[in-house]
Amino acid sequence: MNIPDLQIRFQQAFGRTAAFVARAPGRVNLIGEHTDYNDGFVLPMAIDRNVTYVGARRADSIVRIESANFGILTEFDLRDIHKSADVEWSNYARGVAHVLQQNGHVLTGFDAILWGDVPIASGLSSSAATEMATVKAFEAAQAGRLVIDGVSAARYSQTAERSFVGVNCGIMDQFISSLGRAEHALLIDCRSLEYELVPMPAGASVLVVDTSAPRTLAGSAYNERFAQCQEAAKIFGVTSLRDVTPEEFERRRGELSEIVASRVEHVIYESSRTLDAVQAMKTGDLVHLGQLMNQSHDSLRDSYAVSSFELDTVVNITRGIRGVYGARMTGAGFGGCAIALVRNDAVNAARDAVLADYPRLTKREPNVYVCVASDGANWYSI
Repeated sequence: MNIPDLQIRFQQAFGRTAAFVARAPGRVNLIGEHTDYNDGFVLPMAIDRNVTYVGARRADSIVRIESANFGILTEFDLRDIHKSADVEWSNYARGVAHVLQQNGHVLTGFDAILWGDVPIASGLSSSAATEMATVKAFEAAQAGRLVIDGVSAARYSQTAERSFVGVNCGIMDQFISSLGRAEHALLIDCRSLEYELVPMPAGASVLVVDTSAPRTLAGSAYNERFAQCQEAAKIFGVTSLRDVTPEEFERRRGELSEIVASRVEHVIYESSRTLDAVQAMKTGDLVHLGQLMNQSHDSLRDSYAVSSFELDTVVNITRGIRGVYGARMTGAGFGGCAIALVRNDAVNAARDAVLADYPRLTKREPNVYVCVASDGANWYSI
Protein backbone atom coordinates (compact mmCIF):
# COMPACT_ATOMS: atom_id res chain seq x y z
CA MET A 1 0.00 0.00 0.00
CA ASN A 2 1.25 3.49 -0.75
CA ILE A 3 1.08 6.48 1.61
CA PRO A 4 -2.09 8.02 0.06
CA ASP A 5 -3.89 4.68 0.48
CA LEU A 6 -2.80 4.51 4.11
CA GLN A 7 -3.98 8.09 4.68
CA ILE A 8 -7.43 7.13 3.36
CA ARG A 9 -7.48 4.07 5.62
CA PHE A 10 -6.49 6.22 8.59
CA GLN A 11 -9.36 8.62 7.86
CA GLN A 12 -11.78 5.70 7.67
CA ALA A 13 -10.51 4.07 10.86
CA PHE A 14 -10.12 7.12 13.10
CA GLY A 15 -12.34 9.80 11.55
CA ARG A 16 -9.62 12.43 11.17
CA THR A 17 -6.66 13.34 9.01
CA ALA A 18 -3.24 11.73 9.42
CA ALA A 19 -0.39 14.07 10.35
CA PHE A 20 2.80 12.00 10.08
CA VAL A 21 4.56 9.10 8.41
CA ALA A 22 7.15 7.05 10.32
CA ARG A 23 9.03 4.23 8.63
CA ALA A 24 11.92 1.84 9.13
CA PRO A 25 13.46 -0.73 6.79
CA GLY A 26 14.09 -4.42 7.04
CA ARG A 27 17.55 -5.73 6.36
CA VAL A 28 19.66 -8.46 4.89
CA ASN A 29 22.95 -9.43 6.42
CA LEU A 30 25.65 -9.85 3.81
CA ILE A 31 27.88 -11.77 6.21
CA GLY A 32 28.46 -12.08 9.96
CA GLU A 33 25.69 -14.34 11.28
CA HIS A 34 25.11 -15.19 14.94
CA THR A 35 28.12 -13.05 15.80
CA ASP A 36 26.15 -10.06 17.06
CA TYR A 37 25.14 -11.47 20.45
CA ASN A 38 28.74 -12.64 20.83
CA ASP A 39 30.07 -9.05 20.55
CA GLY A 40 31.52 -9.75 17.10
CA PHE A 41 31.28 -8.06 13.70
CA VAL A 42 28.37 -7.97 11.26
CA LEU A 43 27.85 -6.47 7.80
CA PRO A 44 24.17 -5.84 7.07
CA MET A 45 22.44 -3.50 4.65
CA ALA A 46 19.03 -1.88 4.98
CA ILE A 47 16.68 -2.89 2.17
CA ASP A 48 14.00 -1.10 0.22
CA ARG A 49 11.18 -2.78 2.16
CA ASN A 50 9.69 -1.04 5.18
CA VAL A 51 7.35 -1.05 8.12
CA THR A 52 5.35 2.19 8.02
CA TYR A 53 3.08 4.07 10.40
CA VAL A 54 0.67 6.70 9.11
CA GLY A 55 -0.77 8.44 12.15
CA ALA A 56 -1.64 11.46 14.24
CA ARG A 57 -1.03 12.56 17.82
CA ARG A 58 -3.59 12.09 20.56
CA ALA A 59 -4.01 14.42 23.52
CA ASP A 60 -4.01 11.54 26.01
CA SER A 61 -1.92 8.46 26.84
CA ILE A 62 -3.77 5.99 24.60
CA VAL A 63 -2.02 4.35 21.63
CA ARG A 64 -4.30 2.81 19.00
CA ILE A 65 -2.74 0.93 16.09
CA GLU A 66 -4.61 -0.79 13.29
CA SER A 67 -2.62 -3.28 11.23
CA ALA A 68 -3.36 -2.97 7.53
CA ASN A 69 -1.70 -6.36 7.02
CA PHE A 70 -3.87 -8.23 9.53
CA GLY A 71 -6.96 -6.02 9.76
CA ILE A 72 -6.66 -5.93 13.56
CA LEU A 73 -6.91 -2.92 15.89
CA THR A 74 -4.93 -2.99 19.13
CA GLU A 75 -4.90 -0.44 21.93
CA PHE A 76 -2.84 0.18 25.04
CA ASP A 77 -2.37 2.89 27.66
CA LEU A 78 1.10 4.36 28.16
CA ARG A 79 0.39 4.61 31.89
CA ASP A 80 -0.03 0.83 32.25
CA ILE A 81 1.57 -1.25 29.49
CA HIS A 82 1.03 -5.01 29.43
CA LYS A 83 2.14 -7.70 27.04
CA SER A 84 -0.65 -8.90 24.76
CA ALA A 85 -1.30 -12.62 24.49
CA ASP A 86 -3.83 -12.16 21.67
CA VAL A 87 -2.19 -9.60 19.37
CA GLU A 88 1.42 -10.70 19.41
CA TRP A 89 2.68 -8.26 16.75
CA SER A 90 1.61 -5.39 19.00
CA ASN A 91 4.15 -6.42 21.63
CA TYR A 92 6.97 -4.87 19.58
CA ALA A 93 5.26 -1.48 19.83
CA ARG A 94 4.24 -2.00 23.45
CA GLY A 95 7.77 -3.04 24.36
CA VAL A 96 9.32 0.00 22.72
CA ALA A 97 6.94 2.32 24.54
CA HIS A 98 7.71 0.60 27.84
CA VAL A 99 11.49 0.87 27.40
CA LEU A 100 11.40 4.48 26.20
CA GLN A 101 9.49 5.49 29.31
CA GLN A 102 11.79 3.44 31.55
CA ASN A 103 14.64 5.54 30.16
CA GLY A 104 12.98 8.83 31.03
CA HIS A 105 11.39 9.77 27.71
CA VAL A 106 7.99 11.42 27.98
CA LEU A 107 5.59 9.99 25.40
CA THR A 108 2.19 10.95 24.09
CA GLY A 109 -0.44 8.70 22.60
CA PHE A 110 -1.25 8.44 18.92
CA ASP A 111 -3.57 6.73 16.45
CA ALA A 112 -1.98 5.02 13.46
CA ILE A 113 -2.33 2.61 10.61
CA LEU A 114 0.60 0.17 10.52
CA TRP A 115 1.61 -1.53 7.30
CA GLY A 116 4.71 -3.41 6.18
CA ASP A 117 6.08 -5.02 3.06
CA VAL A 118 8.95 -6.70 4.92
CA PRO A 119 7.93 -10.37 4.75
CA ILE A 120 7.06 -11.66 8.22
CA ALA A 121 9.06 -14.55 9.72
CA SER A 122 11.34 -14.61 6.69
CA GLY A 123 14.64 -13.49 8.19
CA LEU A 124 14.46 -9.92 6.84
CA SER A 125 13.85 -8.50 10.32
CA SER A 126 10.28 -7.26 10.24
CA SER A 127 10.44 -7.20 14.05
CA ALA A 128 13.33 -4.72 14.24
CA ALA A 129 11.72 -2.62 11.50
CA THR A 130 8.53 -2.49 13.55
CA GLU A 131 10.45 -1.48 16.67
CA MET A 132 12.41 1.25 14.92
CA ALA A 133 9.31 2.56 13.14
CA THR A 134 7.62 2.73 16.54
CA VAL A 135 10.43 4.86 17.94
CA LYS A 136 10.00 7.22 15.00
CA ALA A 137 6.22 7.25 15.45
CA PHE A 138 6.62 8.44 19.04
CA GLU A 139 9.03 11.13 17.83
CA ALA A 140 6.58 12.14 15.11
CA ALA A 141 3.67 12.30 17.55
CA GLN A 142 5.56 15.06 19.36
CA ALA A 143 6.51 16.79 16.11
CA GLY A 144 10.21 16.87 16.88
CA ARG A 145 10.05 17.73 20.59
CA LEU A 146 11.22 14.18 21.28
CA VAL A 147 14.55 13.38 19.59
CA ILE A 148 16.32 10.06 20.10
CA ASP A 149 19.70 9.51 18.47
CA GLY A 150 20.11 6.53 16.17
CA VAL A 151 22.34 4.43 18.44
CA SER A 152 20.09 4.94 21.46
CA ALA A 153 17.02 4.10 19.39
CA ALA A 154 18.64 0.82 18.37
CA ARG A 155 19.59 0.03 21.98
CA TYR A 156 16.07 0.73 23.24
CA SER A 157 14.55 -1.43 20.53
CA GLN A 158 16.89 -4.32 21.28
CA THR A 159 16.03 -4.06 24.98
CA ALA A 160 12.34 -4.14 24.11
CA GLU A 161 12.75 -7.32 22.10
CA ARG A 162 14.82 -8.99 24.78
CA SER A 163 13.03 -7.96 27.97
CA PHE A 164 9.45 -7.45 26.74
CA VAL A 165 9.00 -9.75 23.73
CA GLY A 166 11.36 -12.40 25.06
CA VAL A 167 13.87 -12.98 22.24
CA ASN A 168 17.59 -12.92 23.10
CA CYS A 169 18.49 -10.99 19.95
CA GLY A 170 21.70 -9.13 19.22
CA ILE A 171 21.67 -5.50 18.22
CA MET A 172 22.45 -5.84 14.52
CA ASP A 173 18.89 -5.76 13.19
CA GLN A 174 17.87 -2.65 15.10
CA PHE A 175 21.17 -0.94 14.40
CA ILE A 176 21.02 -1.26 10.62
CA SER A 177 17.31 -0.38 10.54
CA SER A 178 18.20 2.78 12.44
CA LEU A 179 21.47 3.82 10.77
CA GLY A 180 21.48 2.30 7.29
CA ARG A 181 22.33 4.46 4.29
CA ALA A 182 21.51 4.13 0.62
CA GLU A 183 24.15 2.38 -1.53
CA HIS A 184 26.07 1.23 1.56
CA ALA A 185 26.36 -1.71 3.89
CA LEU A 186 27.23 -1.06 7.53
CA LEU A 187 30.09 -2.73 9.37
CA ILE A 188 29.10 -2.88 13.03
CA ASP A 189 31.31 -3.73 15.97
CA CYS A 190 28.66 -5.23 18.23
CA ARG A 191 30.72 -4.62 21.35
CA SER A 192 31.68 -0.96 21.01
CA LEU A 193 28.83 -0.13 18.58
CA GLU A 194 31.36 1.66 16.42
CA TYR A 195 30.27 1.46 12.83
CA GLU A 196 31.53 2.20 9.35
CA LEU A 197 29.61 2.73 6.14
CA VAL A 198 30.99 0.46 3.42
CA PRO A 199 30.07 1.25 -0.21
CA MET A 200 28.33 -1.56 -2.04
CA PRO A 201 30.61 -2.73 -4.87
CA ALA A 202 29.62 -1.90 -8.42
CA GLY A 203 28.63 -4.55 -10.91
CA ALA A 204 26.66 -6.87 -8.66
CA SER A 205 23.19 -7.14 -7.15
CA VAL A 206 21.86 -8.80 -4.00
CA LEU A 207 19.21 -11.37 -4.84
CA VAL A 208 17.04 -12.27 -1.86
CA VAL A 209 15.03 -15.48 -1.89
CA ASP A 210 12.30 -15.97 0.70
CA THR A 211 12.02 -19.74 1.02
CA SER A 212 8.43 -19.49 2.32
CA ALA A 213 9.55 -21.78 5.12
CA PRO A 214 8.64 -19.80 8.24
CA ARG A 215 10.64 -19.81 11.41
CA THR A 216 10.02 -18.36 14.86
CA LEU A 217 12.87 -16.34 16.34
CA ALA A 218 11.53 -16.86 19.84
CA GLY A 219 11.78 -20.63 19.32
CA SER A 220 14.02 -22.88 21.34
CA ALA A 221 16.75 -23.32 18.71
CA TYR A 222 17.81 -19.65 18.66
CA ASN A 223 17.86 -19.36 22.43
CA GLU A 224 19.71 -22.68 22.65
CA ARG A 225 22.54 -21.31 20.45
CA PHE A 226 22.65 -18.19 22.61
CA ALA A 227 22.99 -20.32 25.74
CA GLN A 228 25.68 -22.52 24.19
CA CYS A 229 27.77 -19.46 23.37
CA GLN A 230 27.38 -18.16 26.93
CA GLU A 231 28.42 -21.56 28.27
CA ALA A 232 31.56 -21.53 26.12
CA ALA A 233 32.46 -17.99 27.16
CA LYS A 234 32.33 -19.05 30.81
CA ILE A 235 34.64 -21.99 30.13
CA PHE A 236 37.12 -19.64 28.44
CA GLY A 237 36.76 -17.17 31.31
CA VAL A 238 35.66 -14.25 29.11
CA THR A 239 32.56 -12.11 28.89
CA SER A 240 31.87 -13.10 25.29
CA LEU A 241 33.36 -15.17 22.48
CA ARG A 242 34.70 -11.95 20.96
CA ASP A 243 37.61 -12.30 23.40
CA VAL A 244 38.62 -15.79 22.25
CA THR A 245 41.27 -15.85 19.51
CA PRO A 246 41.32 -18.61 16.89
CA GLU A 247 44.62 -19.82 18.37
CA GLU A 248 43.22 -20.10 21.89
CA PHE A 249 40.10 -21.83 20.62
CA GLU A 250 42.06 -24.45 18.73
CA ARG A 251 44.32 -25.03 21.73
CA ARG A 252 41.44 -25.44 24.20
CA ARG A 253 38.60 -26.81 22.09
CA GLY A 254 38.95 -30.16 23.84
CA GLU A 255 37.53 -28.53 26.99
CA LEU A 256 34.22 -28.09 25.18
CA SER A 257 31.64 -30.66 24.23
CA GLU A 258 31.68 -31.53 20.54
CA ILE A 259 28.46 -29.59 19.88
CA VAL A 260 29.54 -26.46 21.76
CA ALA A 261 32.96 -26.55 20.07
CA SER A 262 31.22 -26.53 16.68
CA ARG A 263 29.16 -23.48 17.69
CA VAL A 264 32.26 -21.63 18.89
CA GLU A 265 34.18 -22.48 15.74
CA HIS A 266 31.52 -20.80 13.62
CA VAL A 267 31.35 -17.64 15.74
CA ILE A 268 35.10 -17.06 15.89
CA TYR A 269 35.82 -17.60 12.21
CA GLU A 270 32.66 -15.81 11.07
CA SER A 271 33.82 -12.54 12.60
CA SER A 272 37.14 -12.90 10.74
CA ARG A 273 35.28 -13.56 7.49
CA THR A 274 33.25 -10.42 8.06
CA LEU A 275 36.31 -8.20 8.34
CA ASP A 276 37.79 -9.85 5.26
CA ALA A 277 34.54 -9.17 3.40
CA VAL A 278 34.81 -5.44 4.16
CA GLN A 279 38.23 -5.33 2.55
CA ALA A 280 36.94 -7.24 -0.47
CA MET A 281 34.10 -4.72 -0.85
CA LYS A 282 36.46 -1.77 -0.57
CA THR A 283 38.67 -3.17 -3.34
CA GLY A 284 35.75 -4.33 -5.47
CA ASP A 285 36.86 -7.96 -5.25
CA LEU A 286 33.50 -9.62 -5.87
CA VAL A 287 35.05 -13.05 -6.36
CA HIS A 288 36.61 -13.08 -2.91
CA LEU A 289 33.48 -11.60 -1.36
CA GLY A 290 31.45 -14.41 -2.89
CA GLN A 291 33.90 -17.02 -1.59
CA LEU A 292 33.55 -15.63 1.93
CA MET A 293 29.76 -15.77 1.65
CA ASN A 294 29.99 -19.41 0.59
CA GLN A 295 32.25 -20.22 3.53
CA SER A 296 29.82 -18.47 5.85
CA HIS A 297 26.89 -20.56 4.69
CA ASP A 298 28.80 -23.80 4.91
CA SER A 299 29.77 -22.97 8.49
CA LEU A 300 26.19 -22.04 9.42
CA ARG A 301 25.01 -25.31 7.92
CA ASP A 302 27.66 -27.63 9.35
CA SER A 303 29.02 -26.03 12.53
CA TYR A 304 26.18 -23.85 13.80
CA ALA A 305 23.42 -26.10 12.43
CA VAL A 306 20.91 -23.33 11.71
CA SER A 307 20.36 -23.87 8.01
CA SER A 308 17.53 -25.95 6.56
CA PHE A 309 16.72 -28.07 3.54
CA GLU A 310 15.01 -25.11 1.90
CA LEU A 311 17.87 -22.69 2.55
CA ASP A 312 20.44 -25.20 1.32
CA THR A 313 18.36 -25.77 -1.80
CA VAL A 314 18.35 -22.08 -2.70
CA VAL A 315 22.09 -21.85 -2.08
CA ASN A 316 22.81 -24.89 -4.22
CA ILE A 317 20.62 -23.67 -7.08
CA THR A 318 22.14 -20.20 -7.20
CA ARG A 319 25.72 -21.38 -6.80
CA GLY A 320 25.24 -23.39 -9.97
CA ILE A 321 24.47 -20.31 -12.08
CA ARG A 322 27.23 -18.63 -14.05
CA GLY A 323 27.64 -15.10 -12.74
CA VAL A 324 26.73 -15.90 -9.11
CA TYR A 325 29.73 -15.05 -6.93
CA GLY A 326 28.40 -16.60 -3.73
CA ALA A 327 25.28 -17.47 -1.78
CA ARG A 328 24.34 -18.02 1.85
CA MET A 329 21.45 -18.09 4.25
CA THR A 330 20.81 -14.78 5.97
CA GLY A 331 19.20 -14.06 9.32
CA ALA A 332 18.85 -16.40 12.24
CA GLY A 333 18.09 -19.41 10.08
CA PHE A 334 15.73 -22.32 10.68
CA GLY A 335 13.94 -21.21 7.50
CA GLY A 336 13.57 -17.69 6.16
CA CYS A 337 15.75 -16.19 3.44
CA ALA A 338 18.91 -16.85 1.49
CA ILE A 339 20.85 -14.29 -0.52
CA ALA A 340 23.08 -14.47 -3.57
CA LEU A 341 25.66 -11.99 -4.80
CA VAL A 342 25.00 -11.92 -8.53
CA ARG A 343 26.70 -10.20 -11.44
CA ASN A 344 24.19 -7.70 -12.80
CA ASP A 345 23.85 -9.40 -16.17
CA ALA A 346 23.12 -12.74 -14.49
CA VAL A 347 20.28 -11.62 -12.21
CA ASN A 348 17.51 -12.81 -14.52
CA ALA A 349 19.15 -16.20 -14.98
CA ALA A 350 19.54 -16.67 -11.22
CA ARG A 351 15.96 -15.60 -10.55
CA ASP A 352 14.59 -17.86 -13.26
CA ALA A 353 16.56 -20.84 -11.96
CA VAL A 354 15.17 -20.39 -8.44
CA LEU A 355 11.60 -19.96 -9.69
CA ALA A 356 11.90 -23.08 -11.84
CA ASP A 357 13.88 -25.46 -9.64
CA TYR A 358 13.02 -24.54 -6.05
CA PRO A 359 9.28 -25.45 -6.20
CA ARG A 360 10.11 -28.73 -7.89
CA LEU A 361 12.63 -29.66 -5.20
CA THR A 362 10.83 -28.37 -2.10
CA LYS A 363 7.12 -28.20 -2.99
CA ARG A 364 7.16 -24.59 -1.83
CA GLU A 365 6.75 -21.38 -3.80
CA PRO A 366 9.58 -18.86 -3.25
CA ASN A 367 9.45 -15.09 -3.31
CA VAL A 368 12.43 -13.54 -5.07
CA TYR A 369 13.52 -9.92 -4.68
CA VAL A 370 16.39 -7.84 -5.99
CA CYS A 371 17.10 -5.61 -2.99
CA VAL A 372 18.75 -2.20 -2.95
CA ALA A 373 20.73 -0.78 -0.02
CA SER A 374 18.50 1.93 1.46
CA ASP A 375 18.27 4.60 4.15
CA GLY A 376 17.45 3.85 7.77
CA ALA A 377 14.44 4.91 9.84
CA ASN A 378 12.92 8.37 9.63
CA TRP A 379 9.67 10.29 10.02
CA TYR A 380 8.08 13.31 8.36
CA SER A 381 4.94 15.41 8.62
CA ILE A 382 2.16 15.23 6.05
